[in-house]
Amino acid sequence: MSGNTVQDLLRRRASHLSRSLSVLYDDDPIHVVRASGQYLFGADGRQYLDCMNNVPHVGHSHPRVTEAVCRQMKLVNTNTRFLYEPLVEYAERLTALLPDPLSVCFFVNSGSEANELALRMVRTHTRRRGIVVQDGAYHGNTSGLIDISPYKFNGRGGAGKPDFVEVAATPDPFRGIHRGADAGARYAADAVAAIDRAGVSEFGAAAFIAEPLMGTAGQIIPPDGYLAAVYRGARAVGALTVADEVQIGFGRVGTHMWAFQTQQVIPDIVTLGKPIGNSYPLGAVVTTPEIADSFANGMEYFNTFGGSPVACAAGLAVLDVIEDEQLQAHALRVGAHLKASLAELMARHPSIGDVRGLGLFIGVELVDDPERRSPETDLAERMVLALRREGILISSDGPDHNVIKIKPPLPFSIADADRLAVAVDRFLREAAS
Repeated sequence: MSGNTVQDLLRRRASHLSRSLSVLYDDDPIHVVRASGQYLFGADGRQYLDCMNNVPHVGHSHPRVTEAVCRQMKLVNTNTRFLYEPLVEYAERLTALLPDPLSVCFFVNSGSEANELALRMVRTHTRRRGIVVQDGAYHGNTSGLIDISPYKFNGRGGAGKPDFVEVAATPDPFRGIHRGADAGARYAADAVAAIDRAGVSEFGAAAFIAEPLMGTAGQIIPPDGYLAAVYRGARAVGALTVADEVQIGFGRVGTHMWAFQTQQVIPDIVTLGKPIGNSYPLGAVVTTPEIADSFANGMEYFNTFGGSPVACAAGLAVLDVIEDEQLQAHALRVGAHLKASLAELMARHPSIGDVRGLGLFIGVELVDDPERRSPETDLAERMVLALRREGILISSDGPDHNVIKIKPPLPFSIADADRLAVAVDRFLREAAS
């Protein structure tokens, strides 16, 4: 048990950490001291069901990952200029999970580093600078990635869109600019038009980068066929395609290991992070031999900690646990159950405008009326706080912060899903009374 109170920690943070580093539940923050599986535990001993943390992918403090990291740390931890087996084994295991020709790995420490490296690679390969992104997208916290993240450059403190960036509409079939049966084709046409604009600009079209399922934009599931049409448009002008799987990879969608597979496409570059090391710092870029060869132009790529023996041990343990505990199939089964439970609530609560998702990547969009679909931002904020008081941790996102994001560690169970659905139902009944 820690001797520091919540107020002690807040005071000490305020003295030495920037105000730009936010605190969850700032009116009633949680002092966490340990975690296990899908649960966090506070200093007061209270258990919290974690419905929001996709980084401890196979479960908080999973013993097999923890033991693998400790075991390797006791042996050696160095950099990739030395030869060691975990690096080669992990690259082989990881690329075996990806379709051809995605077979060459670069290892980094985070999803932001992975996307930053991907930017360098597409610009080196194409000798162009123009990047096409989706509105509402977030790809990382470096200066280069803030420049291609509308979620940031159009948000508070942002400097607006750089000239070398073109923005395509968020492919949102529920509240977006295109709706109906042909929404996918119209969204794809919008993205291809943005690619064409980049192509005739002074910068040229280097790449289209997108999360196959969008997180910060509001748990967006693009219409079927969307990415296939956009990828065709990108390749028609010589632009590369980058799938940002930092939030959603490694079986979370249930039906497939990677979210881009749900759209029947194969990108030129895939970027990985967050769940890849189950909270150990690790990220990766996987690409084709052709692109990797063009990047090897004489400028060495080196990363002090990326792909270290300990990082690879963590990554290998995560792959073992996903396979041995059948977590991809588990995500499909539990996610389908939770989505169905939430859809039943939608029939009883007009404030639930949409329930969408794949596997354990689910969004619940709150609106004032099913027809008008105006965002219920305040209701979403109150739901987050009300469930926190019940020991259930969720968050909200989207341009209007009215979408409840559900992306828990994969051990999340049917019983956990039922507990969450009951709490949402109770809150909405009380809110309406």
